[in-house]
Amino acid sequence: MGFGEQWGAAPFIGTPGPILTMNDELEQSLLPTSGVHSNFPMSTMVYFQFVFASTCVVILAGALLGRMNFTAWMLFVPLWLTFSYTVSAFSLWGGGFLATMAVIDYSGGYVIHVPAGTAGFVAAAWVGPRLKQDRDDFQPNNVLLTLVGAGILWTGLNGFNGGDPFAASVDAGPLLVWTILDIIFYKKPAVIGAVQGMITGLVAITPAAGVVAGWFWLFRNVDDTLGIYHTHTVAGIVGGMMVGVFATVEDSAAFNLTNPGGAIDNNWNQVWLQLVGGLFVIGLNVFVTSVICAFIKYVCRIPLRMSRAHLLVGDDAVHGEDAYAFGDVRRSILHGDTVPVPIWGDGELGIIQSMPRHKESKPDVQVNIESEGSDLFLMYP
Repeated sequence: MGFGEQWGAAPFIGTPGPILTMNDELEQSLLPTSGVHSNFPMSTMVYFQFVFASTCVVILAGALLGRMNFTAWMLFVPLWLTFSYTVSAFSLWGGGFLATMAVIDYSGGYVIHVPAGTAGFVAAAWVGPRLKQDRDDFQPNNVLLTLVGAGILWTGLNGFNGGDPFAASVDAGPLLVWTILDIIFYKKPAVIGAVQGMITGLVAITPAAGVVAGWFWLFRNVDDTLGIYHTHTVAGIVGGMMVGVFATVEDSAAFNLTNPGGAIDNNWNQVWLQLVGGLFVIGLNVFVTSVICAFIKYVCRIPLRMSRAHLLVGDDAVHGEDAYAFGDVRRSILHGDTVPVPIWGDGELGIIQSMPRHKESKPDVQVNIESEGSDLFLMYP
């Protein structure tokens, strides 16, 4: 649907069809509506584009971590990919109306980052925030593993930016600025801040990576867990708009784009086209994501949000798995035990400690655990 023949008169979507036969997979890659040929088989193109789609969903998930009902998520993903992602992909990359208008998105700023950031933000508003204690204390679990992941991510982003012309050709380098901001505002260079800056820079350069010369380099009430909105939507829009300013005729021609450059080459109309493309993608995802969330919640009657018991113990509780050993209380909630676990503590969930069960314990002994909005009482026999 994202890369097939245009579906009738609709310039937003392609005709769905099979791509599973051996002949389909071995023939030369072709995106029929856009007329793009590549020097590799169709199976490689299919894999390449499916990686983009899955990456978009992974980014979106970052805004909802820790609280979305897993069943609702399993329904949300195929609906969103079908009715949102494929529309953006066909409109810009598959030969749809934005491509016909000459809107530039070289490597996914408008197809991947802006949709994921916008949809993540809207879905986060529908699902609601994490518990207060999780928002107040949200330290990274493992900085070393964060750096490992960042290195893999950087390699991958350079890989798909370099591979997007479907040939081995020039690429643009990403930009890091967040460390400087950490020093200015917090007086210390932070590893997590550097990683955030790396991702933001990569997102901003993504729509422009092939068409810009090498010398160029909100809402407080919505709980966006990993800051997907400002890292992807804002950076994607900034990058997309800068394409309209700094795209050159020479660089565009190198990737078979017929655009007469951007404002730097006296084509100010490209700035307007980039704005139209960005607004279309944002509007599409605000509408589609809201409809999907409302459908899951009100029609399918599936809660968008995890139960409070699962939220208290962690989102891995829904799978019955324990990523970290926090004692009997956590395991009891994870596995749905009906026998109360004897506990004692000073009122803060997370530093509750287990203690041996004694038959002579009085049934009127209770422990008060403060929780958001109300008190939760756990009694042990």
